[in-house]
Amino acid sequence: MTGVLRALGGAALTLGIVLVVWVAFLELLDVSPYVGKGPLDVWAYLFTEDDAAENRAQVLDLLGTTLADAALGFVAGMVAAVALACAIVVSRSAQSTIMPVAMLLRSVPLIAMTPVISMVFGRGTVTVAVIAGIVVLFPALVTIVFGLRSTSPQLHDVVAVYGGSTSARLRTVDMPSALPSFFAAVRISVPGAITGALIAEWLATGQGIGYGVVSALGRAQNTTVWALVVVITLVSLALYTVAQVLEQLVLARMGGPSRG
Repeated sequence: MTGVLRALGGAALTLGIVLVVWVAFLELLDVSPYVGKGPLDVWAYLFTEDDAAENRAQVLDLLGTTLADAALGFVAGMVAAVALACAIVVSRSAQSTIMPVAMLLRSVPLIAMTPVISMVFGRGTVTVAVIAGIVVLFPALVTIVFGLRSTSPQLHDVVAVYGGSTSARLRTVDMPSALPSFFAAVRISVPGAITGALIAEWLATGQGIGYGVVSALGRAQNTTVWALVVVITLVSLALYTVAQVLEQLVLARMGGPSRG
């Protein structure tokens, strides 16, 4: 329970810092009220203006699309990361094949790759899964591999003594030991999947918040831009906090070390 409260407290502190930085940024840089919108402006846009209900409906519709895209990329990236991490731990030849490709995907700017991905896979669901999955894949892969390799050598010896195969060792020893690293990868990947979804929407699908921000900016609907950015930021923070809470609950139940 202490870990859960710490996660919730950290989220509240982060939210407070973001609000202070937001207001200070507008004040210190003397941003024009036409361009820079503060928390009260966004609140009025979403809740107190005459068109607030319509504004909320528009924002929530775009948010639903983005969350669906992010969920698709998250699942695709995490499944690929777990499968590739297991292959790397089991086979050294797999590591020499997989890691250079993962490093290449990481080093090339995703914005530069998106047009090519769109040409190959079209502008639909597959493109979203590929783009968001790429953002998720590399950090999750590295984190999970580290966790799988952190198992005590003595435990490996116990499995070998009882005649356990490499796959049995991976299933019974390495994977349970890697749970903290797996949840760390989940926490990293949640905002990463949202970022990938926004990029895909902006450059490929023309849907969701990623495209909504660009569209509103082109029509000088600055309050809409700020509202969309604020909403997706709050949702990212909320989902990150949910991942933290789940981590604390699962690790506490399994008797593993919890992380803040």
